[in-house]
Amino acid sequence: MALTGAMSAAISGLKTHMEALNVVGNNIANVNTYGYKAQRVTFKESIYNTLSAGSAGTTAMGGTNPRQIGYGCSIGTIDLDMTTGSLEPTGMPTDCTIKGDGFFLVGPKTLDVDDVNALKSLTLTRVGNFEFRDGYLTDGQGNVVYGFLTTTEDPKGTTTGTPGVLPDGADLNVSTALVPIRLPMKATGQLAGVDDPNTDYGDAVYVGVDNATGQNVDPGTVPAGGGAVVGPEVDGYIDYENLSIDANGKITCTNKDTGDPVVVGYIALGSVDNPNGVLHTDGPYYTAGDAAGDITISTPNSAVTGSLNNGKMFLTNPDGTATTTVDPDSMLSGKSGVSLLTSFLEQSGTDLATEFSNMIIYQRGYQANTRIVTVTDTMLEELVNMKR
Repeated sequence: MALTGAMSAAISGLKTHMEALNVVGNNIANVNTYGYKAQRVTFKESIYNTLSAGSAGTTAMGGTNPRQIGYGCSIGTIDLDMTTGSLEPTGMPTDCTIKGDGFFLVGPKTLDVDDVNALKSLTLTRVGNFEFRDGYLTDGQGNVVYGFLTTTEDPKGTTTGTPGVLPDGADLNVSTALVPIRLPMKATGQLAGVDDPNTDYGDAVYVGVDNATGQNVDPGTVPAGGGAVVGPEVDGYIDYENLSIDANGKITCTNKDTGDPVVVGYIALGSVDNPNGVLHTDGPYYTAGDAAGDITISTPNSAVTGSLNNGKMFLTNPDGTATTTVDPDSMLSGKSGVSLLTSFLEQSGTDLATEFSNMIIYQRGYQANTRIVTVTDTMLEELVNMKR
């Protein structure tokens, strides 16, 4: 029994060290993978056979300690090192790196943004290699980046002709609806009820391409705030130049046709209670599993924040009070201590010196366990040959 126990313990050691080497191999393989988070393995002891539970001492004799024999080891934890990696300059104005905790939120265009449970299915990633494709901000795999769109409104809620354009004296409102980030549409049409068709404010407004919640408004409808639209035409997304993203995640550009500065929206960030609890899916993507806790959705150091908790969306006002009502006109406080750095990508978190050291340690551990198997086999052979 003792010999077979030794072999069983050695076999468990072989399996455990092999699994640890698999983790090291994966870390080294991803040494040049953007946004990769290195994994760390810890071992734990396996089951014990208790020969004696021990006893307390008496006035005449001392006590005895427990006597137990262990049967090997197994993987205790495989942890993610979520420390921000080194930064690599790329020269691309749409490349983003998160300085601090958090993830970018990406997903399909067709996600139902009114369904909080659907929003919880958004994928998390630390890789910010973004670009605009077909009017949408997408990552390197073609997934749409989610955030908060903007609209310019006066105090009465009437809007200017181009969503996101900030004329003198106007306030830029940020929608509290989490939606795919897209460029404003080209919209043309005649105004009714004003003398000058170029008037920014009045009872009549241009075609409502984006409303305050960031949703598309069908051409020809009258957005909230009054006014009428005559002969609307929508001709694709605006042609832009001078695109930039600031530390707060605000996306700005210049409309090539008009020369107007345009604020497209804000990139959203998602953070979880336990970053080590996220679950790898495919490539650079994670999902917020049960171990990750609640998801908090916000913009870095900016004007919008909210959280998903037990199937409900919670929003936080600037005074710190919480509400479950999504008011498109309310300005919301942002997550502090986190910012974006553009034209950079986060490098892999793999430390080759650490990985090579671990590889040697696990290799020697594997070799030592093979010796136990060899010695045990020799002893069993001698036992079998005793009768000869």
